[in-house]
Amino acid sequence: MTEGETKVFRLAYVPGVTPAKWVNIWSERMPDVPIILATVPPAEAVGLLRDGGADAGFVRLPVDRDGLSVIPLYVETTVVVVPKDHAVAAVEELTTADLADEEVLHPLDDTIEWTVRPGLPAFTRPATTAEAVELVAAGAGLLVVPQSLARLHHRRDLTYRPVSDAPQSQVALAWPTDATTDLVEDFIGIVRGRTVNSSRGRTPASPAEKPAQRQPQKSAKNRSGRRAVPADRKRKGHRPR
Repeated sequence: MTEGETKVFRLAYVPGVTPAKWVNIWSERMPDVPIILATVPPAEAVGLLRDGGADAGFVRLPVDRDGLSVIPLYVETTVVVVPKDHAVAAVEELTTADLADEEVLHPLDDTIEWTVRPGLPAFTRPATTAEAVELVAAGAGLLVVPQSLARLHHRRDLTYRPVSDAPQSQVALAWPTDATTDLVEDFIGIVRGRTVNSSRGRTPASPAEKPAQRQPQKSAKNRSGRRAVPADRKRKGHRPR
């Protein structure tokens, strides 16, 4: 960053991730540092980070971690997207075995790690999840995706149901290890839920300390609990009878 250039924080995220809550906290804590958001296809997220196109990014695991620092965050439920009038829509939850006789679309941008894909191969592999959703609406097959993507591409004529035994997608925060700047550390602290005064994260300079206030002196007491007698006070003797 050249002298005089405005300092910004560039955050990339893959479709389905909603960074709003972290961005809002950033805006409150770092009002002088704008945050620039960019949606990036899952297959391009790592390349963008390595090329310096973003300071950090939310990615879907697994990714090639070479040169990257990665903090796994949360795991998503996997669902199947179907037309509302499909038989699957009549149940609350199903398994991959329930899809054995169904044509299931497999988009090229799929990030779920399958050992064995469910159902029968569809007639085509769409380039994106968005295109696959359009094909589901056209009756050309079903689609198994992380729940956030089903919500992102919601249509009135489609619905989705959880697939209990399907692999799940995990979202993580990633950034180039050799570019772990102060701003990156600040964002990591926000994502980890640290408070602004956390000892583990960077914090703004603390305000000047107030001068210590003198506490009112308490009356000294002896061990018996009685008030102590001043040293210059003479002790009275008994009057002679």
